[in-house]
This record gives sequence, structure tokens and C-alpha cells, in this order.
Amino acid sequence: MIEFGSRARTLPAPPPVVWESIVEPRRPGARPWLRLLADEVEPRVLTAEKPSHAAWSSLWPSRPDDQIHFALTASRDGGTLLRFSLLTPAEAPDQSKTGHLRRRVNHLLFADLRYSYGQ
Repeated sequence: MIEFGSRARTLPAPPPVVWESIVEPRRPGARPWLRLLADEVEPRVLTAEKPSHAAWSSLWPSRPDDQIHFALTASRDGGTLLRFSLLTPAEAPDQSKTGHLRRRVNHLLFADLRYSYGQ
């Protein structure tokens, strides 16, 4: 697999909470955060090891073999350091497409998911 994008930032919730949000983003009682665009599809969970790792299928029908991997570690403040990596078994997309995909995942996780925790 070729990594064509990655970013890590902290979230205020602890790793088990963030892991659950990623693995079950539409669970009953959860605050909604996974707001997909018209050109995106619901991801499938490919792997999940609580509370440190998960992987999704692609959000983009135009790139069905891509995957999004998540690594979660506890941060010093009681929150989570969350790293996402965009991976593909094929050719990496061009710079413009890569930038769009990275921005979308970054926004979903570090804006929408973060705000679902109240911060």
C-alpha cells in the first residue's frame, strides 16, 4: 500500500471514545458528525482493534480501493492523538485530488468529530 496522505492532531475525548466514534459513527445516541458530501459514500469498517487502530474503506466511489487507517494513542491531557493515513494499492492520485481527499478527512475528523465532543 502507498501512503499518499497523513495527519495527526489531538482530540479532547479519550481513545476508547474516539475509537467508538470511528467504528460506529452512526450509533444510536451519538452526536452526528460524519456528514458526507454528494460524491462520498458511507465507509465500511475494515479492521478495528480497540482502542488503538481502525481502518475504513474508501469514502470515494471514484477511488474504491483506497483505505483510511486510524492510529489512536492517549495524549498527556487525557485526550487522544489521532493519526489518519490515506493508503492505496494503486497509483496515488495527482496533487490536486490528494489535497482534496486530505482536506476532507481532516475536516471530518478534526472539525466535525472534534465539535461532536463539544470543543
